[in-house]
Amino acid sequence: MKLFGTDGVRGEAGTFLTATLAMRVAMAAGIYFKAHSKTNKILVGKDTRRSGYMIENAIVSGLTAIGYDVIQIGPMPTPAIAFITENMRCDAGIMISASHNSFEDNGIKFFDSCGDKLPESVEEEIEKIYYNEEMLLDAQTNGKNIGKAKRIDDVIGRYIVQLKNSFPRDISLKNMRIVLDTANGAAYMVGPTVLEELGAEVVVIHNKPDGFNINEDCGALHTKDLCESVVKYRADLGIALDGDADRVVVVDENGEVVDGDQLLGALGVYMSQNGLLKGGAVVSTVMSNQGLEEYVNKNSLKLFRSDVGDKNVLEIMKRENINFGGEQSGHVVFSDFAKTGDGLVCALQVLALLIKTKQRASKALRPFELYPQKLVNINVKVKKPLQSIDGLEVKLKELEENGIRHLIRYSGTENKLRVLLEAKDAKKMNSYMQDLVAFFQKVLNA
Repeated sequence: MKLFGTDGVRGEAGTFLTATLAMRVAMAAGIYFKAHSKTNKILVGKDTRRSGYMIENAIVSGLTAIGYDVIQIGPMPTPAIAFITENMRCDAGIMISASHNSFEDNGIKFFDSCGDKLPESVEEEIEKIYYNEEMLLDAQTNGKNIGKAKRIDDVIGRYIVQLKNSFPRDISLKNMRIVLDTANGAAYMVGPTVLEELGAEVVVIHNKPDGFNINEDCGALHTKDLCESVVKYRADLGIALDGDADRVVVVDENGEVVDGDQLLGALGVYMSQNGLLKGGAVVSTVMSNQGLEEYVNKNSLKLFRSDVGDKNVLEIMKRENINFGGEQSGHVVFSDFAKTGDGLVCALQVLALLIKTKQRASKALRPFELYPQKLVNINVKVKKPLQSIDGLEVKLKELEENGIRHLIRYSGTENKLRVLLEAKDAKKMNSYMQDLVAFFQKVLNA
């Protein structure tokens, strides 16, 4: 069984992600981090899922069993864990969250002492330790060597200061009315606090987590309530976070969702024009619209494309010395202020753009036209290697001959095949999509 997917360990809590698995993963990770330990402290945070209690206690048991001291900080956004891990000089940070998934799922994400997500090579090392019974037994300690755990409730202030420092000091959010949807998730306290302290009038929705309502018909994946609330309260902007607040979706003053690629283009060019962009380029993923690439090129910027996942976006950003990038899904990385996608940092940069340019969101955040694009998720019984599917190569060649860009990949966290097509001719693209969906449903669900 492979443990790590595209973003940590994730699955249904109590079936795949059991207390036993969480404890063993924590022990394995602890053994790895011990070899590079400087402070013998590991930070643990979580979102608002009920299963977080079970998994948190199991992780604490595993880490203290091998001699680690654990700092528990309760519900906090994923980017806050990355920041506070480095800020508090911990050897590592652990976030318990399944991000945008429903409450039944949960996950475990790891950060190193610098607040960076772990490369695949390190995840593979931890996975090897997980399956090594002898190493797990030998690492367990006793007596005075057993670790201790303590809960700290006031670290939220450190993250709030960091967020406020990302916002230009020469402006404020005074006279801005903002609707914020916290998805009943990890940012239900910090999100409203930051916006209010910067001067905004904030209308908060979906900020009463009960352990089961995280992401339920709300947040970044379900924006209906936010769109209606923006119109109802005549707000300047709507902001939707996901369950762990590493993702953001923006809604303009007309109650219309802003496409993620248009958001990336608007922010990247704005940063370039104001001397804030490093590397003369923006990083997005293979999923991003061709319209984004044409727009940044027209503004004398390059576009680098990475594999899906903000970890992969960050890898290219570091390699090319670029300080801005993201995914169309809403994971946006401003590396001057955050080590990972941070929904609140991105929201503050969007607000700064609107104030500085004196433009409404509907105009400022839609600077180019998108190519017609369609994404279909197909439930599959088995993830058969794509290169082994008879007839697929011929179909892909036909797409390319007809000017249709394609991206076909399996989800790293669910039993789904994601099929993305993009072309100038929407009618032709939809016709080919119907054919492809029928093809995959037959060969992967027979």
